Amino acid sequence: MGQQEKVATSLAGAVSEGISASLAPVDAELARHYPGDPGTRQPIHTVYVPGDVFAADTIRSWGDQALAALDEHAPDAATFAKVLGISDELAVPVYDRVRAKLLREPIEDLRVDFEDGFGVRSDEEEDQAAARAARLVSEAFSNGTNAPYMGIRMKCMESNVRDRGIRTTDVFLSGLLANGGLPDGLVLTLPKVTYAEQVTAFVKLLEAFEDARGLRRGRIGFEIQIETSQSIVASDGTATVARMIEAAQGRATGLHYGTFDYSACVGVSAAYQSSDHPAADHAKAIMQVAAAGTGVRVSDGSTNVLPIGTTEHVHEAWKLHYGLTRRALARAYYQGWDMHPAHLPTRYAAVFTFYREGLETAAARLKAYVAKIEGDVMDEPATAKALAGYLVRGLDCGAVGAEEVTALTGLTRAELDAFAIPRRSATLTAAN
Repeated sequence: MGQQEKVATSLAGAVSEGISASLAPVDAELARHYPGDPGTRQPIHTVYVPGDVFAADTIRSWGDQALAALDEHAPDAATFAKVLGISDELAVPVYDRVRAKLLREPIEDLRVDFEDGFGVRSDEEEDQAAARAARLVSEAFSNGTNAPYMGIRMKCMESNVRDRGIRTTDVFLSGLLANGGLPDGLVLTLPKVTYAEQVTAFVKLLEAFEDARGLRRGRIGFEIQIETSQSIVASDGTATVARMIEAAQGRATGLHYGTFDYSACVGVSAAYQSSDHPAADHAKAIMQVAAAGTGVRVSDGSTNVLPIGTTEHVHEAWKLHYGLTRRALARAYYQGWDMHPAHLPTRYAAVFTFYREGLETAAARLKAYVAKIEGDVMDEPATAKALAGYLVRGLDCGAVGAEEVTALTGLTRAELDAFAIPRRSATLTAAN
């Protein structure tokens, strides 16, 4: 070690103690506002099904329809890869995993829609549909036919539909309790939020429900749907969406971008309303910054170009959807909406290609970081966390398998989770 240096200091211990004491409120605020990622699986998409259409076989039906679209318009890996521009090396692994996913878990997140997709019905009809949705969701979680995440999108907190939205929420949640309890994968989506006060009102609604049914305060979380310009920037120029996250009091789980409502709100012509429009990029960038570190996830929107009709049209729609999904992934929007069963093949193809293309590089960089091996890239702890997070996301959706990741990194799933998110539970399992 050589000669030991003489260590000299000039400050009394009281200085450090005083500084720590002065910053204690800031430390507490940082911990409260920015708790970090919750360490749970984030679905790669959300599917909305109208309340009167949702049925016990909806998830399986979507998977079967997606497989039928593949059989008709891309019956083999080479055809599918050529349409989407997937490399020859990945063509078969991606195609095989897409088909396997559609058989095993065709939908990762399903929302029974009582808003735009359901429309205005009589109170009796909506009551019946909400109660039926609760029963079917409970049965799905009970018999194992559920998507990992399921719930409803109720009507918003605007005055003309507020009472109906409150009642549907009550009917649905009460129905879940009557049919066995609230499932762990329960998700509620609050649409068309314009003011933070509307979020506060929804929190009060959930608090009242929890108190009425003896549930733990904070048990029920929800997503906030961003569909108006006012939800991004308030009249005083501040970021409304940041206020909304604060107003949710820790209940907000996601921010969902509403492609078409938002585009229309800022005056984008119908022909140009798309998730890659500059107006969409601006809104999602603000959402992303506001949510960073808070534990709230950001979701991209959807495309309304459906892959139906002739093979030529299906292929064009697939190319568009695949490209938009890959673009979103590169911008760290790891979730989006799918509006039709035939969107599922390209959703999974885009996600699986994204994770498989970078698998070996990410694994090698993480392995080198763990082993403290110098290479041509000097990674920092934050980058190692991002590398592990990338691999974890690939495992969660089924793009990569646990055995191949372990072989490439030398890390178990629990060790990988610890790098990705220190608080992440080591009990999470991979989708193989």
